[in-house]
Amino acid sequence: MSVPFQCLLLLSFLTVYLLVANARSIPEPFNNVDQNIFITLANYRHRFERSMNIKKLRWAFNSLNSTALCEACDLLVPEMRVLIMINRTDLIDDVAIRFCKYYKLLDENVCLGAVNEYKNIVIEVLAISPLSNKELCSLAFECQAPPYFPVVGWNVTFPDKPKPTPRPPQPPTAGAPKLNILHLSDVHIDFSYKPGSQADCSQPLCCRGGQPAPGHTGAGFWGDYRNCDIPYWTAEAILKYAAELEKVDFIYYTGDLPAHNVWNQSRADQLYSINTINSMLTTVFPNKTFYSAVGNHEAAPCNLYPTPNIRTDNISWLYEALADNWIRLGLPADTRDSILNGAFYTTLIRPGLRLISLNMNYCSRENFWLLVNSTDPLGQLQWLVDWLQYAEDHEEKVHIIGHHPPRSCLASFGWNFYKIVNRYENTIAGQFYGHSHLDEFLMFYDEENRTRPVSMAYMGPSLTTSSYLNPGYRVYSMDGDYEGSSFWTLDHRTVIMNLTASNMYNRTIFTDEYDARDAYQMENLFPNDWDNVVQRAKSDIDGPLMGLIYQYYTKSYADGSQCDHNCRRGLLCSYLTARADDPHACDSIPTFV
Repeated sequence: MSVPFQCLLLLSFLTVYLLVANARSIPEPFNNVDQNIFITLANYRHRFERSMNIKKLRWAFNSLNSTALCEACDLLVPEMRVLIMINRTDLIDDVAIRFCKYYKLLDENVCLGAVNEYKNIVIEVLAISPLSNKELCSLAFECQAPPYFPVVGWNVTFPDKPKPTPRPPQPPTAGAPKLNILHLSDVHIDFSYKPGSQADCSQPLCCRGGQPAPGHTGAGFWGDYRNCDIPYWTAEAILKYAAELEKVDFIYYTGDLPAHNVWNQSRADQLYSINTINSMLTTVFPNKTFYSAVGNHEAAPCNLYPTPNIRTDNISWLYEALADNWIRLGLPADTRDSILNGAFYTTLIRPGLRLISLNMNYCSRENFWLLVNSTDPLGQLQWLVDWLQYAEDHEEKVHIIGHHPPRSCLASFGWNFYKIVNRYENTIAGQFYGHSHLDEFLMFYDEENRTRPVSMAYMGPSLTTSSYLNPGYRVYSMDGDYEGSSFWTLDHRTVIMNLTASNMYNRTIFTDEYDARDAYQMENLFPNDWDNVVQRAKSDIDGPLMGLIYQYYTKSYADGSQCDHNCRRGLLCSYLTARADDPHACDSIPTFV
């Protein structure tokens, strides 16, 4: 392999690292046949990682290591750093542009856009990161064994107070007051959506123009299952439906407003999406308080949230806009300073119930800036510990919201987060995330007794259809509002818009997809009850329960017959991996007998 091509390949790796994060489980991509396929998939991550078929393939091969990626990274990083050191980054530009123009498997505009968006950041990260070449590759591609990479290992500090005796939640008395919470996530409105346009285009995001190929249907009026986000009018219709029918007390709103055209977005584009969508929300829900979290797509470029030691990039433009919007959506004004500092904050929702919103972009391996310094960026986890201790001391319960679920985090962050959840299991009454677009849950177990569940996290369904999903939202029924309430989730109901029927009849058609207690035959929705669901699914992994779990995972786009044994085992494993890079989380799930 020539030096120019090696540089080209690394640039394609790193400048579109956001497009390759989950590709490492595809077996041995660097033989002569698979190399081109791998690069193509890497540049279409959003199409790739949302695909049900690719997810099932990944689950089938989840025991394979990332040797090929690690070896390629070890080979290419030194060469890139040499070019940077001798001030010949112009060679990188030249190779990248030639690559985009002549490599026909990729859409040229997407390729050039991605290079333009990420090239300078990648070069700067390689120039200033204190990590050695091998250490950088280890962090980027998990080339060392978990639970963490020693070079970036760190620990939060807990107060010198003993953990109280665990007190699992108990069912409320009959007739006790309840709270209803609407959960909205991953709106991803595409303001360039065009009904009838090409829905299976050569770019990661379609339904924006062009004529359908002969024999292919164009983009549906209300949206499309293919690689498209939703139009403004569909999002508005869904939100109006929820506002009219759902009797909710407040709203959890867990990020990702802009569309998926990440190769050509500007700060102005992101601000337009944020301001326009949030203005719609204030109109549709005029008297409701939104408790918001920031997604990875709000930034420009996508995913890139600089840490305080980065002087060439400034995210204050986004945090100022979020502070204005979130306060307009109901947050108290005293949250502004914390939002401006890092887009995380805490506030009281009700007496006895505290909300903590985290900026989980400071844990995501897709945030390149963490390759410079990933040690508790902005001191956010230590801040979380301090507030959880405050809540424990003042007998408050806490709900945590964020965009990325903790399993998406770099290992040290994820393992520290798991320790925090363990320490404050009596205080944390709920966790709510988004990002995956799918209907998922995560289990947290006692670190010493791995059979005792201590906490639950829910990943709410997306409004966007991307990809191959019905739009949806969720309503949680909570214990409360009264003195001594546990504030735990007692049930949840998911509502979807049937996209096929809506396009067929040219009107929005909604359905209550399922109630968790009824669907999974649960007494309550406490950690022990969810563990019971997991154990029943383990004991009959090819049975109807796992089939139902898979159907709801896809928001009823598919059913259990489309998920074989490996697919089901992989899905169940994903529910047990709340701790990032835990090599033994899924050991108890049976393989083929």
